[in-house]
Amino acid sequence: MCIGIPMRIVAANEFVAQCERHGAISLISLLLVGPQLSGTHVLTHLGSAIRVLDAEEARAIDDALAGLVEANEGRSFEALFSDLVSREPELPPHLRTE
Repeated sequence: MCIGIPMRIVAANEFVAQCERHGAISLISLLLVGPQLSGTHVLTHLGSAIRVLDAEEARAIDDALAGLVEANEGRSFEALFSDLVSREPELPPHLRTE
């Protein structure tokens, strides 16, 4: 299973960014997404930014990752999946038979 980690760019040049997540700074390649401004949220995987995110999507992914930790440790996690708890599950359009 592959997991993308949302991070926020704090400094960057054309090819590499210093990205922050929970106070930790990592060097992340920007080759797949192109140059980005400080403050931009990116989804990272294995040291590379793979997609630019808006702040809301970055927060939702971060909440989901925290929810997995909480569930794994036997604590309440429902509040971290608020976008899913209040709605019925839906199949993506390409899997629907209608």
